[in-house]
Amino acid sequence: MPAIELDGLGRRYADRAALEDVTLTLEPGGTLVVFGPNGAGKSTLLRILATLLRPSSGHARVLGHDVRKEGWRVRGRLGFLGHDPLLYGDLGARENLEYHARLHGLPGGGRARIAELLEAVGLARRADDRVHTYSRGMIQRLAVCRAVLHDPDVLLLDEPRANLDPAAAELLEPLVGRASGRTRVITSHDPAGGLAEGDLALGLRAGRAALLAPAAEVTAERIGELYR
Repeated sequence: MPAIELDGLGRRYADRAALEDVTLTLEPGGTLVVFGPNGAGKSTLLRILATLLRPSSGHARVLGHDVRKEGWRVRGRLGFLGHDPLLYGDLGARENLEYHARLHGLPGGGRARIAELLEAVGLARRADDRVHTYSRGMIQRLAVCRAVLHDPDVLLLDEPRANLDPAAAELLEPLVGRASGRTRVITSHDPAGGLAEGDLALGLRAGRAALLAPAAEVTAERIGELYR
């Protein structure tokens, strides 16, 4: 069974099409990398897959479930990282993760998992500092911890390495990189880097699929054409 199936997927806002007639299949453990300029529909696609937006047309199935009719069946198996980190600034890193652990019903309040993740991303020493004192890179690392806290089957990642220096990005590789072994949908503005970690490349322009091909068959120059 495919991990993700899209069939004629579309989303409209009043008279504007944010996404239109997108069809593809992604196998379990595969990585779909989505390219395109701002406003092309990348974030809309992620939010539909995350069950945060309902499609206006077509169908989207994640882990065998229709996101429009059975979103509740798949929601707990998804890890979503958007532009909003979904963190509380007046709480510490540990408190933020404890809150999300309760939402997911993790055994023992997820304490062992939380300690493991904070250590993995280099935030253990700042675990009790309020998040509003963090740098943008630290917030991004903590947001990744939140997204993978419940060990999801599918990761939906909107530019996961934004605001990170190379050393910090390397810390996240076991959690959200290919080494994680999870099915991933990633948006990217980095043609070479995105193609290197993807199995399937989707290029969006004005909500439509201007490109859909195995990542190994696509050049960075071809991705660059989407932005012209």
